[in-house]
Amino acid sequence: MTSAASLDARQLARGLARSERAVKLRAIALTLPLLLFLLLTFVGPIGALLTKSVVDTDVRRILPRVTAALRDWDGRSLPPDAAWTALADDIRAARAEGTLASAATRLNYDVTGYRSLLFTTARRLPDTIEGNPRDALVEIDPRWGELETWGALRRAGGPVTDFFLLAAVDLKRDAAGHMALERDDEVVFRMILGRTLWISGVVTLLCLALGYPTAWYLSQQAGGKAAVLLLLVLLPFWTSLLVRTVAWVVLLQREGVINDALLRAGLITEPLKMIFNRFAVYVAMVHVLLPFMILPLYSVMKAIPPSYIRAAASLGAPPLVAWLRVYLPQTLPGIGAGCLMVFIQALGYYVTPALVGGADDQMISYFIAFYASRTINWGMAAALALILLAATMALYAVYQRLLGFDRLQL
Repeated sequence: MTSAASLDARQLARGLARSERAVKLRAIALTLPLLLFLLLTFVGPIGALLTKSVVDTDVRRILPRVTAALRDWDGRSLPPDAAWTALADDIRAARAEGTLASAATRLNYDVTGYRSLLFTTARRLPDTIEGNPRDALVEIDPRWGELETWGALRRAGGPVTDFFLLAAVDLKRDAAGHMALERDDEVVFRMILGRTLWISGVVTLLCLALGYPTAWYLSQQAGGKAAVLLLLVLLPFWTSLLVRTVAWVVLLQREGVINDALLRAGLITEPLKMIFNRFAVYVAMVHVLLPFMILPLYSVMKAIPPSYIRAAASLGAPPLVAWLRVYLPQTLPGIGAGCLMVFIQALGYYVTPALVGGADDQMISYFIAFYASRTINWGMAAALALILLAATMALYAVYQRLLGFDRLQL
């Protein structure tokens, strides 16, 4: 009897296991097309772009002899004669094949003027060098006698490089490979990253200050009134981002609606400068991102029973204490979700600062687009994108440590 029962239990367990495997396989089969679609259209392209921040093969492919000769060079003195001969041979071959421009463009990212240096050398370089190749190249252009000229060649020797990543945080290696900070007048990207984080943080705090009382008021309304008010909150989602931003240009400009109204009311004597500055960036970004703060807060506040506050009041807690000790802690998941959504989206803003901000208000996404579409410097664009991704991941880690994603409510 016992043996038969044990056999039935094992058969039942095996049947349940087969059933669970079948359910999992069906779930995988249903989600596989979506996963493949995301892999091919989202993860793959982004990964391919980010790899360009560390892959550096152009110079190695076009000038193979000199990059190989410089692989063991210590950078403390000019390279040996073999490297000079290899450079002359590579320049002749690259000019004949028409590939010198790609190598010149890459080296010009590192040392300004390298493009003209290579093309000048290619034009004046004789088919055969009589005597020492070092003297012939320095005679063509004295810059060949500088360590930094050869250091740039060595740094571009690939196949992988840290040049773009270091440049994205205003660092650079010298000819000997030592890392150093750029000159004060060339420190740009740290300032831009700090500006991006600052603007995103201020916008998040402004959205929280405006969104928290709005969400609370919505949560206190019943039925149709709450639905109408929630519809007004959702209304910006149905309007193009570009249209909303241009509308603020019309409202805030010197001869715009707001200045005209203030002048007519006698509150100001001359138009205020409210456009193409940081104020306009804050106003336009808060307008666009505010719903992303209100909706998570509203969903949390709607689930908080009003009896909790009444219970705290009946136990003698003043309204402020009841709010701080009872109500506010329960809204923390909504606050965290709203701040996370607003801050992450603000980090990548490009259109709004470009249209309503000034030269000192552009965020890091503007420079990613600049390098990707104007200068066609994919390595720098990818490095800046990787820095932005790292900042986002750091934010996720901070949120996980403080609140945890198990409490995230949208």
